[in-house]
Amino acid sequence: MSKLKRAIGLMSGTSMDGIDVALLETDGDRALRHGPAARTPYPAEIKVKLRAALKEAQALKDRADRPAALLDLERELTELNAEAVTRFLQANGIERETIDLIGYHGQTVWHDPARSMTVQLGEGALLAARTGIDVVFDLRAADVAAGGQGAPLVPVYHRALSAQFSELPLAFLNIGGVANVTWIGEGGRLLAFDTGPGNALLDDWMLRHTGAAHDANGAVAARGRIDEEALMTLLTNAYFGLPPPKSLDRDAFSAAPVAALALEDGAATLAAFTAASIAKAREHMPREPRTWIVCGGGRKNKTLMSMLAGRVANAVVPAEAIGLNGDVIEAEAWAYMAVRSVLKLPITFPQTTGVAAPMTGGVLAKANG
Repeated sequence: MSKLKRAIGLMSGTSMDGIDVALLETDGDRALRHGPAARTPYPAEIKVKLRAALKEAQALKDRADRPAALLDLERELTELNAEAVTRFLQANGIERETIDLIGYHGQTVWHDPARSMTVQLGEGALLAARTGIDVVFDLRAADVAAGGQGAPLVPVYHRALSAQFSELPLAFLNIGGVANVTWIGEGGRLLAFDTGPGNALLDDWMLRHTGAAHDANGAVAARGRIDEEALMTLLTNAYFGLPPPKSLDRDAFSAAPVAALALEDGAATLAAFTAASIAKAREHMPREPRTWIVCGGGRKNKTLMSMLAGRVANAVVPAEAIGLNGDVIEAEAWAYMAVRSVLKLPITFPQTTGVAAPMTGGVLAKANG
């Protein structure tokens, strides 16, 4: 077995909640040793700036462009990630010199592969300088430039996690701002794509109507009634009929069909929309998953999980049911892919992003320049 590398994964993604930090020791293949993990919530002012950045980023003509506000925010976010790494190392008594790599996702503010555009705010070179650790970043860009979707990227890590299962196929379902699924069949066969909305529509609904960042435990949705007409309208979106691989921006769907509903009914209908769109994803799968393993913030929404379980044939379980931390699987995946990147191993595949051939990706920023 190749020597294991110790890598830290930093994940922000589409949820805009904060920074997930996770340590993983791996050979970039099947050897996985899970280390500690932590979360650093974003300050309130950063969340406000991020919402403005989502709109500003849509006007970009080149993914490298950074108008003043985006440039300042990118630096702020990078500094926050550097601080998160420093606190993580100190809290866990880990010497900086024992870490080989950081896999840095950055904060997604715009994703439109049809325009060959994917934008994650984060300066890899600055992070390397601040932490004193080599950084692999911009892991989506090479795939998009080669004609791929640039998402989802986590399937290669899901496949490594699936080695503990003898009964296939299974599905890893991540419910973040957007929901994505990895179907894993015999021999490590992969199929992956974004299924539709995750938490974003419901989170935005709650923020707009209550000021709360999300529907804690799905309590508000549990008190509501699903508006079937609005749900059917939401499900007519052409995206669901497209064959995978396919991917979405956080704001690809509109909540207009539920705009006139009461708070509870709107929450129930949006939760049902997420569950129904995930269930529809089975239409693209070769076989029904024997188990659905759910990670990401959406697994904590009991109403959403119940709705999903009622719409699919087999078991729906949170990642914790198989001994994993569902909050940090994506952060671990970025650590895993950083190791694969420096080893020149593929991280995206025709069946996961639509790229023509398996390919690696990422940019390496050395701590010593």
